[in-house]
Amino acid sequence: MTGVAAAARELVGETLTAPSGQSSVSVYETGRLVSLSPWLTLHVERIRHLLDTERPGGGWGGPDGYALVPTLSATEGLLAALRRGDLDGTAEPLAKGAVAAVDRGLAFLTDRLAATDAAALPDMPAVDLIIPALVESLAVHLAGLRDAAVAGLEGWRDAPAPPLPVGLSEGRLRRVRAALTSGRALPEKLLHALEVAGPAAYRASGVRPVGPGTVGASPAATAAWLGVPDAGVDATAARGYLEDVVRQYGGPAPCTSPISVFERSWVLSTLARAGVPVTAPEAVLGSLRDTLGPGGTATAPGLPADADTTSVTLYALALAGRPADPASLSSFDTGEHFCTWPGEDGASITTNAHVLDAFGWHLRHGGVPARRLAPVVRRLTGWLAERQEPDGSWRSDRWHASPYYATCCAALALHAYGVGPEAASAVGRAVRWVLTGQHPDGSWGRWGGTAEETAYATQVLRAAGGAGAGPVGAAVRRGSRWLSTVAPDVDGPALWHDKDLYRPSLIVRAAVLAAVAADPPVGSADAGDTGPAVQSAMIRTA
Repeated sequence: MTGVAAAARELVGETLTAPSGQSSVSVYETGRLVSLSPWLTLHVERIRHLLDTERPGGGWGGPDGYALVPTLSATEGLLAALRRGDLDGTAEPLAKGAVAAVDRGLAFLTDRLAATDAAALPDMPAVDLIIPALVESLAVHLAGLRDAAVAGLEGWRDAPAPPLPVGLSEGRLRRVRAALTSGRALPEKLLHALEVAGPAAYRASGVRPVGPGTVGASPAATAAWLGVPDAGVDATAARGYLEDVVRQYGGPAPCTSPISVFERSWVLSTLARAGVPVTAPEAVLGSLRDTLGPGGTATAPGLPADADTTSVTLYALALAGRPADPASLSSFDTGEHFCTWPGEDGASITTNAHVLDAFGWHLRHGGVPARRLAPVVRRLTGWLAERQEPDGSWRSDRWHASPYYATCCAALALHAYGVGPEAASAVGRAVRWVLTGQHPDGSWGRWGGTAEETAYATQVLRAAGGAGAGPVGAAVRRGSRWLSTVAPDVDGPALWHDKDLYRPSLIVRAAVLAAVAADPPVGSADAGDTGPAVQSAMIRTA
């Protein structure tokens, strides 16, 4: 455990090294900056990043439906740069590479857009706005090629406008743009994708940069609002935010920045739940406590408070011996489940699992009247159990591409804090599903073995007593051996949902470290989880 504890100290310390958090960069967001902000420092580096990350057969992004949005953004961004002449005077291979990438991107999109059903698109933020907005922009570019051709793209001069996926319309996008044009306020969550509004986003009425100068915690949204910077105070702040983000990542940009609240709360709670002794600097704990308000906690400035970040922050603070009343979660209670934010379409498995963690901890350890918490814990237990798939997994979640993440969140919450026989039964079915999904090499993963998904699978099995003999213990040992052969610091695939898939690197490393920790997880019988002192000791203050 000494090595694990040292690794945990280093990991928690890194949450202070980059105050805005650490994430993989996004093809979608980078493509938007190439299109919207050619004046922004490191412009050519962003173009190079798009060229370097194109898939061998054309297109960008993840498997299946995850390729559509990043390919639209990269293709439109590169085509905008070519039509402006951004690469004139640069090295010839760069310009030729951009032309070839656009040609392949347009061919990819011509095939994929018409063959895609909107119902099959991944459940990602603003996807029903982003796709119509980018298809419209591509149509404008293709029309422009008729008047001013780009060398190498002559074959697209008479190409028809790209189609929308079957079942997707421009109706909602038009309503959003009309609202901005008329001066009506948009729901705060839509500011994260303000760039879809096109020209209406520029200095939109009622929209101002907040915190470090961001609009919607998004580089693309901030760039769309800013346009060409001027000397105004808000414009200066927005430009500073964009400059800081692209310098941190060497040109490209992540989908969301900052992510420090999300990063710190997930890292601390993941490690502590697994029984890893954690020493948290006071600055980390204080920053989390300061984000809690009557309406909850937001992932970042410019985003609305949400039940997911609020519940994980509450849970992390509770494990650190700093419990705060979970009453702020009440505004997300629909009476059936907890919405991620009011007005959410659908529901998130992992958000409700995290709410169960927060309420379950307080119900077990006191400080909040049980009559307030017990009915909610029973309701969430039933809600999660009812949404388990027949095979034992939980698959439908809007914040992650892998069923192993949703299954881990739900199974651990039910194991630790679920009530009644349905909780134990659901965890047992989850364990059986995880066992059947292990690859021959000992790993787990939706599209192939990954350290992150193997960590989630291993945590589910460990919660069920996987340190012992039998098939569960054998599977845990095979998974642990496989994890010992990979380096968690090396970038793995992006599996988390935002406007594009992304990888919060410190959170993934925490999951892997939790999986290989020797101690039983918080909430298990072996952990001796009998009172506040036991769990509070999981996180110490530096």
